[in-house]
Amino acid sequence: MIEIPIDRLNEDTLTAIIEEYITRESTEYGAREYTLEEKIHQVRSQLKTGQAVILFDEPTESCVIVPRSQLKVK
Repeated sequence: MIEIPIDRLNEDTLTAIIEEYITRESTEYGAREYTLEEKIHQVRSQLKTGQAVILFDEPTESCVIVPRSQLKVK
């Protein structure tokens, strides 16, 4: 998998990747319900601070967002 720096993506593409991640993962954000816009903002913030990263899988030609803490260091 290849890490994709978020500054290499245009805003529409980045938002589409984040939206796809949120809807696919059915991510829970705690006791209260969050709007899609709030969830997008939270994930975007995690990407900007480096807490999460976007990885591109060449064989499937798909992107995933994962917490940086889950990456294996070689």
